[in-house]
Amino acid sequence: MIGRMSTLRIFLSSCLALACAQAAGAECLVPSKPGGAMDLTCKLAQQALRAEAGAVPLKLSYMPGGVGAVAWHTLVSQRRAEPDTLVAFSGGSVLNLARGKFGKASIDDVRWVAAFGADYGMVAVRADSPYRTLDALLKAIKRDPQRVTIGMSGTIGSQDWMKMALLVHMAGLEARKMRFVALEGGGEQFVAMQAGHVQAISGDTSEALLYAGDRKVRVLAVLSEQRLPGVLAGVPTAREQGYDVVWPIIRGVWMGPDVPDADYRRWVAAFDHMQSQPGFAQLRARAGLFPFSLTGDALTGYVRQSIIDYNRQAVQFKLVRER
Repeated sequence: MIGRMSTLRIFLSSCLALACAQAAGAECLVPSKPGGAMDLTCKLAQQALRAEAGAVPLKLSYMPGGVGAVAWHTLVSQRRAEPDTLVAFSGGSVLNLARGKFGKASIDDVRWVAAFGADYGMVAVRADSPYRTLDALLKAIKRDPQRVTIGMSGTIGSQDWMKMALLVHMAGLEARKMRFVALEGGGEQFVAMQAGHVQAISGDTSEALLYAGDRKVRVLAVLSEQRLPGVLAGVPTAREQGYDVVWPIIRGVWMGPDVPDADYRRWVAAFDHMQSQPGFAQLRARAGLFPFSLTGDALTGYVRQSIIDYNRQAVQFKLVRER
């Protein structure tokens, strides 16, 4: 009987989470400028929770800077206990955390709530680019790294840099010799490429879907195990083209470290319930994401293992000394 009562309380909490959150002014904080994948993450949560609750439970706010570092430090230092503030994150955020881009921060500084989708790395050029295949682009970079500038979010050691580092390494070029421009988020990457400031971009498939339909962008490769459905169905994987690089990118949200446990569990339950609804898969697909679902403790464990894996790659590219 006690067990049933506990289950009932959790269920009621998950069902009431959205109404309570709305009354308190729930917020999904985007740690980048509008237009990129972080923006998509919060918008997916907003749309999915709205569909479930019949109202708009989340407002979106933007806090760009430091590829997520500004939002991280703001929440951790000034807004530690806000019970209805969520912050979007990606696998790139976890990589930046592992690489020390957030200072001395660790995964235990925040509370990991939910991951509710994943996309994959991709490489793209303008539609009028002379590079029609990934192999052609990588050979051009190897031949003269200074002539091909790559736009990416973050600097050396960032997620976009690591993706290209793995590719150019397989093409026979030392990763640190490639020329790149560090930009803030996926939206800026596509703007820079269309303006001719960069010749290629290392980004994510969810971002590419926002721009690939207007025929101004040519996606050369997706970094997935197999071809993706939908708009990018005709794009070959890097693996198909002789470069065995696969890079999945999870999408989700975290909260401040001092959020009361009851509020944290309320949001975990709300996202569990959200993802169990039949309409969620369609919303996720519209956002260019693929199935990936972890919440609460399971997500925290996944993030912890990811940091171990990213540190191993950092050693491979001599970004850190092997211990």
